[in-house]
Amino acid sequence: MRLSIERNALLKALGHVQNVVERRNTIPILSNVLLSAEDGRLSLVATDLDIEVSESTEADVSAPGQVTAPAHTLYDIARKLPDGSQVVLQINADDRLDVDAGRSHFTLPLLPSGDFPKMTADGFTHDFAMPAKDLCRLIDKTKFAISTEETRYYLNGIYLHAHDGKLRAVATDGHRLALAESPVPAGAEGLPGVIVPRKTVAEIRRLIDGVDGDIQVAVSEAKIRFQTGHAVMTSKLIDGTFPDYERVIPKGNTKELTIDNQVFKSAVDRVSTISAEKSRSVKLSLAEHNLSLTVNNPESGNANEDLPVDYDAEPLEIGFNAKYLLDVAGQIEGRDATFFLESPASPALVKDPEDEHALFVLMPLRV
Repeated sequence: MRLSIERNALLKALGHVQNVVERRNTIPILSNVLLSAEDGRLSLVATDLDIEVSESTEADVSAPGQVTAPAHTLYDIARKLPDGSQVVLQINADDRLDVDAGRSHFTLPLLPSGDFPKMTADGFTHDFAMPAKDLCRLIDKTKFAISTEETRYYLNGIYLHAHDGKLRAVATDGHRLALAESPVPAGAEGLPGVIVPRKTVAEIRRLIDGVDGDIQVAVSEAKIRFQTGHAVMTSKLIDGTFPDYERVIPKGNTKELTIDNQVFKSAVDRVSTISAEKSRSVKLSLAEHNLSLTVNNPESGNANEDLPVDYDAEPLEIGFNAKYLLDVAGQIEGRDATFFLESPASPALVKDPEDEHALFVLMPLRV
C-alpha cells in the first residue's frame, strides 16, 4: 500500500474515527484503525466492538492495500504536522507503516488487517433522513439527564421513539427527566423505542457538529446507523426496557412560578457555593411575588438570596439538587423559565415558554 494525502483531510477523517478507540485495550487490534486504500480514496474504520465509525476521503493512491495502524498515535502525528503538508503513507520492507511529511519521518507497527473485527450492518427496518439541527437539538436537550449508574443500564442512554407524529427523545436518571421532540421524518413513523447508548450519543453529536443538511438514520432491533457525507457510524443499542416515563411527568401541578432564567441560574449558582458537596441541596421558599433561595450547611455556613418572581399561589417550601437546577436552567433558551409545582414531595415540571417541544422534570429533596 502506498498513498499520498493532504494533512487536513487525513486529520479530519482520523478525528472522526479515533474517538471511539479506547485508550486502554486488552485486545490489541482494537487500538488500531483500519486503513484501506483503493480507487483514489482512503477509507478509515475504528471500533470498540459496540460502535464502528468509518470515513473515506480523497487520496492519491499509487498502490492499493489494507493495513491497521495505532489510531491515537497516527492521529497525534497528523495533528502535529504542518498545516497543508502532504503526507505519504506506505508499507515498508519490514511490514511497518512509514509516515512521511516533508522532513518528518515516522515508522509505526502494524497488525494484520484480516484480524480487524467487522460489525454487521443489516436488518434495518426503519430508514429515514432528518435535519442535522433537529438531531443536535434532541441530543442537546436531553443528554444531561442520562444516567451514569451502570446497574440501571437501561437508563444509560437516550430513548428515541415515534410518538403522536413526533420523534421524541427522553433521558432520565431517576432524579430528573428531560424530553424533547421534533417533527417525525418520513420513514420514521411507527419507529419502535430504542435506547441509544451514552457513548454513541456523544460520538454522533461530535460527528454531526457543524453539519448542514440531513443525516441519514437507519434503525433495527439491535443497531442504529448514522450517515453524513462519507462518514458512517454504526452502534449497538442497549438491550433493555426503558421505563414508562410518562407516569412521572406531572399532569396536575397547579402552582405556577415564572422567573427570569438567567437571574435564577446566577442566584442558584451563588448560594450553592457553600452547599454540601454530596446533596448540593437548595431550598426554594415561595411566597407572593417572591422566591427565597436558602442553603444551610453546618460545616461551611449559610446562604440566602431573594428574587422577584411571578407567583401568586399559596406559600410553598421545596428543595432541589442545585446542580440539577443549573442543568435544567442551561436548557432554557427563552428569557423566562416556568415551574409547575404542587407540594414539597411532588416532582416539579419545568418548561421553556418559548419552546413547547421540550420539558423537564425534577424530583424534590428533603430540606
